[in-house]
Amino acid sequence: MVEVQHWLSALPPGVVYLIVAGVIGVESMGIPLPGEIVLVSSALLAAAGVVQPEWVATAAAAGAIIGDSVGYAVGRRGGRPLLARLGRRFPRHLGPAQLARAEQSFARHGVWAVFFGRFVALLRILAGPLAGALRVPYRRFLVANAAGGLVWAFGTTYLLFTVGRAAEHWLKDISWAGLAIAVLAGLGSTWWLRRRAHRLQSTEPSAAAEPVRAGTDH
Repeated sequence: MVEVQHWLSALPPGVVYLIVAGVIGVESMGIPLPGEIVLVSSALLAAAGVVQPEWVATAAAAGAIIGDSVGYAVGRRGGRPLLARLGRRFPRHLGPAQLARAEQSFARHGVWAVFFGRFVALLRILAGPLAGALRVPYRRFLVANAAGGLVWAFGTTYLLFTVGRAAEHWLKDISWAGLAIAVLAGLGSTWWLRRRAHRLQSTEPSAAAEPVRAGTDH
């Protein structure tokens, strides 16, 4: 992450915002990219005064919402064959086991899996394509997608920005410690949401996922 932050710091602010939106957007379409690392790195740059936090958060939210919507459209058009192709292309991230867990989350929790999925790497990547392939109603998907994207983007950015500024003020001579505190704060900021999201993913060993019917919101 430090390397990503150093690389971003050498770019003009406008380019940083575009990279934040682009990386998170592509990740949300179903392609494994380090979207959260880019967001955390950019938020720490905002704390250092290199970029503006409101634009980092806006870019992240826009990338998340638009990317998920594109992923939904692609998943709805390509269906399960598309998910199978993605699994073969990215077996480590989107293999059969990961896809099965994501499907179980949707089968049990419907669009809530989209909201809480924004805080879990697996569902953050699969939420859009999987919701489209399973014919989750788009209006309900969009509400959960937008809510999750806004909470994740603005919450992560401004918490890291606030903690980073405080760390810079009190720990001017120990920059590495300030960075460590900011990173730990970022992890803690989404702890309860991640815990809830992981509960959505977990299923009993003997439970089988039920297919999601069009128009159903569990």
